[in-house]
Amino acid sequence: MSTGAAEQHALARVPASDVVEHLVREMTLEEKLAQLAGVWVNASTDGDSVAPLQSQMAGNTRSWDEIISHGLGQITRMYGTVPVEPSEGARRLATAQEQVRAASRFGIPAQVHEECLAGLAAWKATAFPVPLAWGATFNPALVQEMAARIGTSMGSLGVHQGLAPVLDVVRDLRWGRVEETIGEDPYLVGTVATAYVRGLESAGIVATLKHFVGYSASQAGRNHAPVSMGPRELADVMLPPFEMALRHGGARSVMHAYTDVDGVPAAANRALLTGLLREQWGFTGTVVADYFGVAFLDVTHGVAANPGDAAVLALRAGVDVELPTVNCFGEPLLARVREGALDESVIDQALRRVLTQKAEVGLLSPDFTPEPPALSGPLELDPAENRALAREIAAQSLVLLSNREFAAAPALPLTSARAGSVGVVGPLADDPFAMLGCYSFDAHVGASHPEVPMGISIPTVAGVAAARFDSVRSSVTGNCESATEDQIAEACRVASTVETCVVVVGDNAGLFGRGTSGEGNDASDLRLPGDQHHMLDRILSVCADSGTRAVVVVLSGRPYALGDFVGRADAIVQGFFPGEEGGEALWDVLTGVVNPSGKLPVSVPRSSGGQPGTYLHSRLSGRTEVSALDPSPLFSFGHGLSYTTFELSGHQCTAPTISTSDTVTISCTVTNKGALEGAEIVQLYLEDPVGEVVRPVRELIGYARVELEAGSSAIVDFVVHADRTSFTGVDLERVVTPGLVKLHVGTSSTADAHTHEVILHGPRRVVGFEREMLTPVEVRGLD
Repeated sequence: MSTGAAEQHALARVPASDVVEHLVREMTLEEKLAQLAGVWVNASTDGDSVAPLQSQMAGNTRSWDEIISHGLGQITRMYGTVPVEPSEGARRLATAQEQVRAASRFGIPAQVHEECLAGLAAWKATAFPVPLAWGATFNPALVQEMAARIGTSMGSLGVHQGLAPVLDVVRDLRWGRVEETIGEDPYLVGTVATAYVRGLESAGIVATLKHFVGYSASQAGRNHAPVSMGPRELADVMLPPFEMALRHGGARSVMHAYTDVDGVPAAANRALLTGLLREQWGFTGTVVADYFGVAFLDVTHGVAANPGDAAVLALRAGVDVELPTVNCFGEPLLARVREGALDESVIDQALRRVLTQKAEVGLLSPDFTPEPPALSGPLELDPAENRALAREIAAQSLVLLSNREFAAAPALPLTSARAGSVGVVGPLADDPFAMLGCYSFDAHVGASHPEVPMGISIPTVAGVAAARFDSVRSSVTGNCESATEDQIAEACRVASTVETCVVVVGDNAGLFGRGTSGEGNDASDLRLPGDQHHMLDRILSVCADSGTRAVVVVLSGRPYALGDFVGRADAIVQGFFPGEEGGEALWDVLTGVVNPSGKLPVSVPRSSGGQPGTYLHSRLSGRTEVSALDPSPLFSFGHGLSYTTFELSGHQCTAPTISTSDTVTISCTVTNKGALEGAEIVQLYLEDPVGEVVRPVRELIGYARVELEAGSSAIVDFVVHADRTSFTGVDLERVVTPGLVKLHVGTSSTADAHTHEVILHGPRRVVGFEREMLTPVEVRGLD
């Protein structure tokens, strides 16, 4: 029996907390530090990077045996760094875990983490729609089911932690990582992300909330740029999703943001990572570094003189684990501790949290086996049930923005008889990458390995059309960044010779300049990328001259300005990287197999300027008489059309007056007045007309997805606690104040069906992390 095995055997019957304390007492300083860092074994230091400054930061001159000689905290992306057959990756992981256990005195395995933002980021794993598409579904239950499936796949491969979800609230649509967010509203982000956390954690996987906090508000939408945001906006917009996912989701890890807020980098912000997160909110899990985030305190932020000082700053702030590999928490930190710059007790605090989490995931159990469960049976990471779920999510996420009359009927849906001959043109007409976000494996990693085929089947828009229609012509019009005049002319020729032309525009996702959307791919404005604006203008003119039905499909990672096209396209459908089944789902919607129900999680701008701006704005941030610039969106947050018609009626409010600690129930009847079954998203917005500080014109506080057969009705009840009106007051305390509030029931942020006025009376109440964060909703069928 090895020393490590003997140690674990001796502790087998000891409670986990006692085991942790025993290890803290017995470990040397070197052994402790080894538990606080990851190792990225296969990371490339040349060529394409998948993390910022990877080529400079990922190199490690030490051998594997040297790295693990005192133990190891985490193994970084065994499956998600290069294309590897999953079974081979599992065997490599088993070998690595055996070596880690054998090399150290205590035989503690490494915790393994992977990216899982749009499905497990591994070769041959299901590529689900991106988070912005989750937001468009307004369906947390479906997202929870997806996350549980992702977690099950991860667990089968011996993975313990997933670096998702992203809880950043969009503040500037030019930011490259908009596709990774759930939307521009904190309640939508919080509820959907909480569902994802529940799903992942239900499979035993540690969910990691990122990026804490403020990352999406970087100046000019530039990745890693400073954040100029006051404490009130931070508290009211950025923090609530994290509060929800911790309190109602049970997330066990948090990742700090790269950015600095008002000059203080998140990785060095003790008030944030310890004062707020741990002391006020009671978080007991681990705080992990975003990749190279500790080293960036030295390299990019300039608040540390060297890696050792960066490590000291981060640990004092509350960072427990350095990821993806050890740059600062190794020898540099060891030297600073021995010099007296940091008391070892600070190391011990982080170590307790790391070891406690390892105990939770079974890594301190004497029954631990290094072989992932996948090695004992068939391994399928993209089973039929995953593809079916991916298709359902994709279909629910597609947003019908406009649908004009064409030949005496709405342009969509397209039956075979109405469609006639079909043309599919545009840069994304026949591109499988049109479906993938930057954290989908084949876009994130596979694109840098062209010699390796895609591990999953991804039908294209043109490919699905060819399978469904007898007469299809297609033309790939350049790419998202450029198209020649000859390519545009060919697309116009196709458009002029068919009865229905589907023009597919948008983004290709990638990283750090390799693409038009994704991490590091920030936009200077919101005009369609490259030559697509010019191309679409030309094609729509040809369609108008030739009498061709023109359907514009936008598959993108952010919304783009469509004001020049909305009056010319017969229909516009917006999709946000809908995943491997996106092509099938798109044609399900276009042909009416599925009635569209998606709603915009972000506003679609009218023009490419007037940004940044979201629907969550104050009076003076909207259209005013004191500015010639109108930032009003073309399509507002929450907008989305259907092939049927819904009516909201029977509006009721249980009380016109409540106390500042009471509840009120808002109800309405939803009726499907059309001939098709469908789903409506009933939305509830809060307006605080007179606040003690400037308040948003309105903010989402509740929503319900209501699925109805033709002619049927249902009642929706929203139970609104007074805490749901709370905000950060003049004294920077979150408060509920007496006075009038308006509760708007509608189908988008600008489409009200009814407004209720409720007066809150009683004392001004200070509330905090224990407040009511959610608006319970019930959908009741009518007999």
